[in-house]
Amino acid sequence: MTALLMHRLQFAFTITYHYLFPQLTMGLALLIVVLKTVALVKHDERYNQASRFWAKIFAINFLLGVVTGIPMEFQFGTNWSEFSRRTGGIIGQPLAMEGVFSFFLESTFLGLFLFGEKRLSRWAHWGAAFMVFVGSWISGFFIIVTDAWMQHPVAYRLLPDGRFELTSFWGLLLNPWAWLQYAHNMCGAVITAAFVMSAVGAFYLLDKRDSEFGRLFLRVGVIAGLLSCVVQIFPTGDLQGRYTAKHQPAAIAGMEGLFHGERGAPIVLMGQPDIERQRIDNPLVVNKVLSFLIYGTTSAEVKGLDQFPQDQWPTMLPLLFYSYHIMAGLGTYFALLMIVAAFLLWRGKLYRARWILWPILLSFPLPYIANTAGWMTAEIGRQPWLVYGLLRTASGYSTHVSAGNSLFTLLGFLGMYSVLSILWIVLVYRFIQMGPESAEGHSRPDGIAA
Repeated sequence: MTALLMHRLQFAFTITYHYLFPQLTMGLALLIVVLKTVALVKHDERYNQASRFWAKIFAINFLLGVVTGIPMEFQFGTNWSEFSRRTGGIIGQPLAMEGVFSFFLESTFLGLFLFGEKRLSRWAHWGAAFMVFVGSWISGFFIIVTDAWMQHPVAYRLLPDGRFELTSFWGLLLNPWAWLQYAHNMCGAVITAAFVMSAVGAFYLLDKRDSEFGRLFLRVGVIAGLLSCVVQIFPTGDLQGRYTAKHQPAAIAGMEGLFHGERGAPIVLMGQPDIERQRIDNPLVVNKVLSFLIYGTTSAEVKGLDQFPQDQWPTMLPLLFYSYHIMAGLGTYFALLMIVAAFLLWRGKLYRARWILWPILLSFPLPYIANTAGWMTAEIGRQPWLVYGLLRTASGYSTHVSAGNSLFTLLGFLGMYSVLSILWIVLVYRFIQMGPESAEGHSRPDGIAA
């Protein structure tokens, strides 16, 4: 096992585990603002209670997100030193700004939101929740700006020593790839939060407890889930796919398992890629749909992998194919489930329909899988490049860090993160079992529970 492979495995594990937490906090940040806004507009204390309950879940996820995010920053210097040396002048700036917004803005206002309700006016407390939302979403933006530059490098020049220098900070921030990727990613985060909130609501109704909050969580979660699922497919997913086809056509061919270019290219719904024979075994296809989705016409030609040098094909093609289809398949399922749930909510039958409450409850892990598969699709599709078209992955790792050292630290991360996982499960399960009523630990002077 080579050092390069071990470095890639270690970073893949740490970043995949880390993103389990920010996707929920970024989505919950928006939904908490919605709950606080409804509480202010309707003068309904139940929404304040709900926001306090979800603030506890938010705080736990934020803490574990910070703890698991720090090691990734160090890996740029330990495992990917050549990549850092050559691109640090560009990616260092958005990463530094992400730290400012995450560790200072977001954490400061999170403290005010969690502990300042008795000392702040209702509007000031709403403002604290809103600033937590702003901080978390800006933090996510700078992370995606960094990744987008690796996917679609802009506003740079190559220096004689091989390093990349930024020519325009605004050009970096306005990278079209970043905005499309950001919109798609944040919709995915809202889907995660909506499904988690809906699942907790379904759990309370199925367990015949905290039914008032169960209905509230379901109502907010289903409405947010429906809107975010629709936007995730169109326009964000559609535009992201078209832009990828334009700038990374080999990645699109790998995602779709299109080994040979053709006009009126079909979309493969299911199958198994056979790289040696360059075909899809047991394919379930819909003719001409891929051409239409990418170019808006069924007669357009879509480039296949055979039209690119094989050393520029995405590495791990089967994993790319499966991760893309898992993401797309789950996204379709999410939309269908939320459409049915929203219809039942509109008809006033959702809260009593156990046949739909159970799928909602059992679906809460699936957005985590879909988001992970989506990121795998993006990052595997970029291979064999660290910076697309400019710096290969094999040229960016730390050659002086051995495979054994990387394996040792990977095993350490596995052990520590296993402990963190148990801690997270215990804490979240405890808060859900206690229920929203437990958030009412004190009362305001005016008699309203705080």
